Amino acid sequence: MTRYVFKMPDLGEGTVEAEVVAWHVKVGDTVAEDQIMAEVMTDKAAVEVPCPVSGRVVALNGQPGDMVRVGSEFVVFETDVSDTSSPLPLAGEVARSAGEGPKPSPQPSPAVAGEGVRQPLPLAGEVARSAGEGVKSVRAGEVLRNPVEPNGRIKASPATRRRAREAGVDLGAVHGSGPSGRITRQDIEAAVTGAAEPAVANGRSAVSGLTPRTGVLEIKVIGVRRLIAQRMTEAKRNIPHFAYVEEVDVTELESLRSHMNAKLPKGSPSLTYLPFLAAALVRVLDDFPQCNALYDAERGVLLRHQGVHLGVATQTPDGLKVPVVRHAEALSLWQLSDEIRRVSETARTGKATSKDLSGSTITITSLGKLGGIVSTPIINAPEMAIIGVNKAIDRPVVLNGAITVRRMMNLSSSFDHRFVDGYDAAAMIQALKDLLEHPATIFIPG
Repeated sequence: MTRYVFKMPDLGEGTVEAEVVAWHVKVGDTVAEDQIMAEVMTDKAAVEVPCPVSGRVVALNGQPGDMVRVGSEFVVFETDVSDTSSPLPLAGEVARSAGEGPKPSPQPSPAVAGEGVRQPLPLAGEVARSAGEGVKSVRAGEVLRNPVEPNGRIKASPATRRRAREAGVDLGAVHGSGPSGRITRQDIEAAVTGAAEPAVANGRSAVSGLTPRTGVLEIKVIGVRRLIAQRMTEAKRNIPHFAYVEEVDVTELESLRSHMNAKLPKGSPSLTYLPFLAAALVRVLDDFPQCNALYDAERGVLLRHQGVHLGVATQTPDGLKVPVVRHAEALSLWQLSDEIRRVSETARTGKATSKDLSGSTITITSLGKLGGIVSTPIINAPEMAIIGVNKAIDRPVVLNGAITVRRMMNLSSSFDHRFVDGYDAAAMIQALKDLLEHPATIFIPG
């Protein structure tokens, strides 16, 4: 047998290190070439790393959450391959192709009592050797085996795998109640809550049917959540935010939107407020170019863009992501609607590539029906502004001296006060308000 050292590959775009998110193999495993052995996270996206050769794993470098530098030892194999050096793949090679994009495949992390994620990763279906070192969701002496997919992985969705990892639950020790033994989120929750048996008296809890909860889950902040935390902290620390809130009467906009949706073929996706907001924002930025800019802190240079590359803050199972609608200024209302829907879906399903998630010049964010009255969005650095949409509700207002019911919505926006003065920020939102309150003017050449 020959020792084969595989080094952390160059993942492109100036990457110098990558975070270990999950191992899909462990020391002693026999692996096949191209089998996925790890998931790593760069500053741009999650990437699956395949085995470069067939053989046996003899060493792994890094626990989930650790940073491994490009070019340093990552995995060591025993193999019959005679070449003991591991040339670095070309940038993006491990991500297969731009069309597929990085595909995060969260794998359950171990949950040995008191040790969190610092124990060696068990094989799928591996169970505790004794009650003292058992996985949380396995009672002493209980052995559970789950149906596996053709590739050897336990049947569970990516979201379920992520929840199991966060809760410290071994999927191999959870009984799947879904079709063909598939593990569901409810199975994970049951495993977590069932880890501790409540004290009972005469078949009922000792006091009033309520049981004190004493457990504490240790969740290591890794992967996408670590990246989000890092970027939010940097943005809030480095950028003096100027928040501005204005209410907008969207009664006419709602009338137009409803009229256009009523004419759509049955089953077609309906228009939301976002494409109208995007179209209006493109118009407004012609007069406020300082808000469609990026700040290069290293060079001390502002980059004002003529094109509008619109970031769309999107909640995903992995956390908040900002996919980009490129050249929004060149798209019609319907094209904006289609693109916003498309990029949001790719982000939610984990199909967005690093290119899809970078390059925005200004961002819009909306909590939809949970939009609340006012919010204070954090700027998506290095941008200058973020436009927040709150929920639209019917409420009484005074119009022309009379009380009437109108549909009202607040815009809650933040600006980088280093480069956007308060007056200009307020003027921009007022101009945006004027277009939204008279939506026909959005489409009139000015």
